[in-house]
Amino acid sequence: CHEWNMPLLAMMYTRGEKIESEYDVKYVKHAARVGAELSADIVKVNYTGSVETFREVVEGCPKPVIIAGGEKVETDIELLNMVDGALKAGAAGVSIGRNVFQHKHPEKIVKVIYRMVHGDATVEDGLKQLKEES
Repeated sequence: CHEWNMPLLAMMYTRGEKIESEYDVKYVKHAARVGAELSADIVKVNYTGSVETFREVVEGCPKPVIIAGGEKVETDIELLNMVDGALKAGAAGVSIGRNVFQHKHPEKIVKVIYRMVHGDATVEDGLKQLKEES
């Protein structure tokens, strides 16, 4: 990637028989750091579940950190709270698959997430926007 001047995204997921939880801050923080040390330009990891613990991940990684979308969520508020928490912790952005593609209104949820990442929209703003556009 570097030879071709192309950014490298490292998807660093903590999995394996000795991993108690793939969302545990100590594992996620370590995985993010390994991704950076392997010369990734951007590191994608699981969200640890709280602003405080995810801030540890972001602060421990010298490269921009983004979150994966994780398991399929049941509600919009779960998804938006995850995005909000990651951003408050210092995440550079998000990379969400199934929770967008399998959403009942993918184009609407993308607009909301975009406004959260690149604007100043809150979870409440996003929920209101989703309700208004439905």
